Order: sequence, then C-alpha cells, then structure tokens
Amino acid sequence: LYADITGPGSETAAKMAVEDFGGEVLGRKIQVLAADHQNKADLSANIARDMLDNQGVEMIYDVAASATALAAGEIAKARNKIIMFNGPGSIRLTNEACGPYTIHYVFDTYGQANVTGLAAVKTGLDSWFFLTADYAFGQALERDASKAVTSAGGKVLGAVRHPFDTADFSSFLLQAQSSKAKVIGLANAGGDTTNAIKQAAEFGIVSGGQKLAGMLMFLTDVHSLGLNVAQGLNFTESFYWDMNDQTRAFSKRFMERFKKNPPTMVQAGVYASLIHYFKALEALGGNPHDGRAVVAKMKELPTDDPLFGKGSIRVDGRKIHPAYLFEVKKPSESKYPWDYYKLMATIPADEAFLPLEKSACPLVKKN
Repeated sequence: LYADITGPGSETAAKMAVEDFGGEVLGRKIQVLAADHQNKADLSANIARDMLDNQGVEMIYDVAASATALAAGEIAKARNKIIMFNGPGSIRLTNEACGPYTIHYVFDTYGQANVTGLAAVKTGLDSWFFLTADYAFGQALERDASKAVTSAGGKVLGAVRHPFDTADFSSFLLQAQSSKAKVIGLANAGGDTTNAIKQAAEFGIVSGGQKLAGMLMFLTDVHSLGLNVAQGLNFTESFYWDMNDQTRAFSKRFMERFKKNPPTMVQAGVYASLIHYFKALEALGGNPHDGRAVVAKMKELPTDDPLFGKGSIRVDGRKIHPAYLFEVKKPSESKYPWDYYKLMATIPADEAFLPLEKSACPLVKKN
C-alpha cells in the first residue's frame, strides 16, 4: 500500500546518500540492505531481529507505517542499535515510545494535523467530519487534527472509521456527506486516501460544496489521482521536489536513477537523515556500534542538507524543520510534468511540531 511513498524509492535515496558521502565512513564500506515487511508488525520485528542479529546491520531506516515501526523499534532498542523513522507518522514514536536510539525525521501526525487543521479553520472551514483508517496511525491523525480544529475555534461533527486497505468507501462517504461538515478530513494514507478521494468525486462531494483535506498526502498520491480529481486539495508536507534549485537538482538526479517519480518527502528524508547519520559517525570518530552515543552526536550536531536546509534534532528524537501547506493546482495551472503544488503557507520549525513542554517522552522529563 505504501510502496510508492517509501519502498524502492527509499532504497534508491539511501544508495544515493551512500555514494554522495563517498561510499565509506571511518574506513568502513557502507552497505544498504532492503526488505519488505508487508505492513505486518510481527514480520517487521522478525526482519529487524534478523538484520541486527545475523546480518551485521548497525542502523535501520525508514520502516514505513506506524505499527511496524513501533515493533521494529523495540527490537532495535533491546540491541543498542539506531532506528531512524522516515516513513511512519505516529506521534508515539517521539512521545511514549521515544528512546535514546530513535530518530523521527520527516513528519508526524501532530505536525500534519496541526498545520492543516489550523490553516483550514482560519480560512472559515470550521466544521469537520473525519474519515479515519482504523489503526494506530489513523487514530492519531484524527485525535491530533480534532485538537487543532477545536483549539482554533472550529467544531468536529463526527467521525467514521474504515478498515485498513479499503476498496469501497461508499457507506463511509455517505455518512461524511450527510454530516454537512464543511471539511471531510481524511485521516488515512496511501491507497486508502486516493481511493477515498476518487470515490468522493464520484459522489459529487466536492462539487456539492464540501472540501476534502488530506491529513497525509504525497506527491505520488496526487499523480495517481490526476489534477482533475485532486485539484483544490489542501495538505501539509515538509519537502517538495520543486521548492528551489537545490531540491530540483537532487530530484533530477533521483529521477535519472529511479525513473518512476521525483522523490516523495519520505524518500527525501531517507537521503537527508542518512547524510546526517554519516556526519555524526565521522564526528564521533569512536565506536560506531554504540547506538546511544551516535544518536547523542546526531542530536548535538545541527542538521544541514540541500533538501530540508538547516535544522536540528531535539532531545525526544524529533527532527525539526519547516512545514508547508500546499494546495493542488488546477490542470490549467500545471506547466510541466509533476508541477502539482502551489505553496499556501510556510510554518516555522518551532511551530510545526509538538512543543516539548507537551511531550510525553521520558527523555524530555529526564532533562
């Protein structure tokens, strides 16, 4: 379900980071291994265990999906190994499940929901109904977006939860439509999001006056939908391939290798997080097997790369950078391939993510 968002593109981005860093660190050759956990938490844990115990792996990256990330995170923690999350979004990864071996790099449910929800309410879209994927990630998105909407003075009129990987959204969409909410918030991701949007178009929901807000949308989702269906959608991302000369230059190199699409924000995050990891290993200069020490060095060093710019990693493992509210262009506004977004607002790094004073991370309380 999430193969376009992460998957082979994340592997490509990782290999580009290795090559751009020179192929080795501390005199050791860097090797990239990849595996498919099929969105199954038990399989994710087994793969992580095999990689760390039998294949000489020092660090796990990406992981895609929240339940699988939480499962793999427990395996890494028990072995003093680093795990960097690029694909999953659950705020639990930097809250209750945070630890001295974890880095959450690209986005999370709080940031996605907070930015999109607040921006919508400020423009008068102040009544919401949620269409939510019934698992940890979707529930977190709904919860965080609801808080953002109500804190800004809006109302949540209700919600309906659908199973993971749903084909038929008709009954769920009818409930959302009958709520008369100004906004239907899509608290899901990947194929669930695109299927819901396509079927919403068939029901005439947007033409009937309601607006769709994707709590988590990706470039590949918009491409799959096409601009005729996706136009006008609002959502938040922390990276867009066409933002500036640096992102365009990297994306051109990525496309030459990957062929399929420019990098999603997850794939860009894989590249950026690995570059920072290699820099930390080099700066540490000591034992690369000590995951706790390497993560501490990653938090100590400021981040700086061509895709996300300057930033930092907080004590809870949350990577901090600006977030951007985008709107999907009309077909008439798109001038070249993959020219899909127009920037509506830039949210500073210190406002985009959960404030530390609200964190439930044990590392924050200790400090």
